Amino acid sequence: MIHMQFQLAKNRRQVYWAQRLLCGLTIAAGCGIEMPSIAAETVTIRLGPFQESVAISDLEKFAKTGRLPEQLQIFSPILTPQIRALLTRRLAVNPNIADKFISQFIKTPSGKQLITSLGFALPNSTVESLQATLNLTLRQVNGLSPLSFLRAYPQDNVTVDATKAIGLAIEFNANHLQSEALGILLARELSSDNNTFSKPAFDPTVRGTQIVEQQTLFLHDRRRDRLIPVDMYWSQGNAHYPLVVISHGFGANRKFFRSLAVHLASRGITVAAIEHPGSNDVAVSRSSDKNSLSQLLRATEFIDRPKDISFLLNELARLNTQPGQLQGKLNTQNVTVIGHSLGGYTALAMVGGELNLDKLRQFCKDSLSLGESPGDWLQCTAASLPDHKLQLQDERVKSAIALNPLVGELFGDKGLTHITKPVLILSGTEDALTPALKHQIEPFNQLRGPKYLLTAIGGTHLSISDSEYPVTEATSIVQERRGEETKSLRQLIRGVSLAFIKQQTPEAKIYQPFLTPAYAQSLSTPQMPLRLVSELPASIKSLLDFAVK
Repeated sequence: MIHMQFQLAKNRRQVYWAQRLLCGLTIAAGCGIEMPSIAAETVTIRLGPFQESVAISDLEKFAKTGRLPEQLQIFSPILTPQIRALLTRRLAVNPNIADKFISQFIKTPSGKQLITSLGFALPNSTVESLQATLNLTLRQVNGLSPLSFLRAYPQDNVTVDATKAIGLAIEFNANHLQSEALGILLARELSSDNNTFSKPAFDPTVRGTQIVEQQTLFLHDRRRDRLIPVDMYWSQGNAHYPLVVISHGFGANRKFFRSLAVHLASRGITVAAIEHPGSNDVAVSRSSDKNSLSQLLRATEFIDRPKDISFLLNELARLNTQPGQLQGKLNTQNVTVIGHSLGGYTALAMVGGELNLDKLRQFCKDSLSLGESPGDWLQCTAASLPDHKLQLQDERVKSAIALNPLVGELFGDKGLTHITKPVLILSGTEDALTPALKHQIEPFNQLRGPKYLLTAIGGTHLSISDSEYPVTEATSIVQERRGEETKSLRQLIRGVSLAFIKQQTPEAKIYQPFLTPAYAQSLSTPQMPLRLVSELPASIKSLLDFAVK
């Protein structure tokens, strides 16, 4: 999971609040609007007792040239190159589905929350005017930018309350909204024509009959001076089954997926739940400067995490030949890595994904704005790595399960095309931390090997986490859906993960029915529809062209 704190130094706090305001404007503008008969000429910014009007034409000149007109010099600390990019950034939704999207979106909890929040941020607006504006907006073929929204707003002046707009920036960033728009379509377009799932002779979501044993190892990589804790789970299973390594997310630990580890072990699969010392909960809590991303997460961690797993496999291969409880139970030549969030990145890197740091640096320099998701900011800590391309693949890793993975621009446009081994990706359409479109759906489309996309309509970043796993400050940055309402998703993850791993065994055919659209839909609920596909339909692929630019 992702732990982010976007707080600037004390002497720049006013700039921070003003920038957050403009992020709030981005959310309002994210859906665009057709030009009405009355168009705004100015925007009035309210920031506590401070109030100032800015001509939209002056903002347009700044966005186009990068030069501040004389009237805007007073705002020079605010109107940075990042804000310039933010002002012209557009959000597009295929106009052919705009009416259907908005009519359904405003009925969802997120849609209602967005309308309410926009009403507070734009105090002169009404619910009706906001809904009508959103409806007009989404019919634009090319989508519109924040400036276009401000220009098109049906009043002479747009007044924005900065203190109310701040909260919109993370939870309703443009990528998140596009993922929500896609979610409505995914629920329909990924629906199986055959909704009937024939009940099999066994249930892969039920814990197995084998007794699970557990042991904690502390492995010291002397070359890198890293002490790596690992929880081992095993039973009297088949020694030829793949070994599973579980990689946690940023700010989490090796206990994050304990119930999944126990479930797999009860079915005869040996599991190693690794803890990455540079990005676990302890490392985050001990950070000397939590306002600095480079302190919260060092760039080298994007290399060290895959190396942690390669080191682990070396050590387990040695233990497999020595007398002890684990002797003969560790198939280190056939490994599946299961990772969540930053662990999802780790899994994809190990199965063949090639990092493209040039592409990442370009994004972080030219396109990163305060309106981006926390995941987009977090990935940019890797931009300071000295290499241009990184290949962290370990040939022993034969498949990967990436749950809500952090991907973004890390692999560029083609880095994931190098993956030809089986991959399963989970996306949640209400994941505000690693939005589904950029971090899961577009990356899934790049994969070249056997692949599955599991989509939780309404799922958030932590919906798959164990209910007993505590929610801390690091995990509560945005509202999460957990507990009873996401029980069906966790159930599906158990069944699908087991079936996916079993594809590397002689039992593959027996477990194949659990990797079908009908099976996923059999566990759907009205609160959380579940979809599973091995290829995006043409209708969804065409929508990927309507991405945030």
